[in-house]
Amino acid sequence: MRVFVTGATGFIGSAIVKELIGAGHQVLGLTRSDTGADALKAAGAEAHHGTLEDLESLKSGAAACDGVIHCAFIHDFSKFQESCATDRLVINAIGSVLEGSNRPLIVTSGTGMGIHSPGQVASEDRVATAETAHHPRVASEEGAADVAAKGVNVSIMRLPPSVHDKNDHGFVPALIGIAKAKGKSAYIADGTNRWPAVHRLDAAHLYRLVLEKGESKTYNAIGDFGVPTREIAEVIGKHLNLPVVSLSAEEAGAHFGWLAGFFGSDVPASAQLTEERTGWKPTHLGLLADIETNYFG
Repeated sequence: MRVFVTGATGFIGSAIVKELIGAGHQVLGLTRSDTGADALKAAGAEAHHGTLEDLESLKSGAAACDGVIHCAFIHDFSKFQESCATDRLVINAIGSVLEGSNRPLIVTSGTGMGIHSPGQVASEDRVATAETAHHPRVASEEGAADVAAKGVNVSIMRLPPSVHDKNDHGFVPALIGIAKAKGKSAYIADGTNRWPAVHRLDAAHLYRLVLEKGESKTYNAIGDFGVPTREIAEVIGKHLNLPVVSLSAEEAGAHFGWLAGFFGSDVPASAQLTEERTGWKPTHLGLLADIETNYFG
């Protein structure tokens, strides 16, 4: 299969490219730079120049392939709602060239979309809407619903807050940086709120399985059901030789900044239906072991 991958040079996308090529697929990867094009060629993929803002470039990439994995996202948290709205436009643009063809489209979202009330475990069978999710990222799933209504074979891949591995530049490195800057590793309240996680190589494998099976469903890429945030803070504190402290919700904003809302959430997630539908089983390091192994030194 020839697959168009957005975000192909990113932390997750580059692992997906490697997974697809290793399984015998051809990859056309979206890139906006010559450096990215060189990296794709070195990985055995073809480069397609374009951006998420250039919808015509996305359409031409999708039109040239047998399927699409859309994992790119504009990670500007100062304009998060705008980025989410852009993602819906991107999904609709890609979907417009796949209508009626049965070519698969995988849209990336977050496991939090599967939680409709506090304390729930995020599950694949909960449909996310603006009324249920109360989160800007729901725009991606609304985009998937838009194109599904037009006959596109679309699936949703929900990723957890932490997709981890060596060279991660997401939430865990941000927490490490905050701990270094503040001189302490912190968690909020009693730290029993849980973060689900998945190793990026396990996530990449699941993307391939969903692509090949071509079922229009929602999938949760979950390796760890929910790691207590206190345990994350303790691992960070141990490696940095810093005190580990509890902060009140009021103190958390000043300490964590934009990350406070994310790190204070209790968002456990299940992959039971995903495993039943695909036969997928995560095999790589869990979050705490990976932090111990690959995030310091």
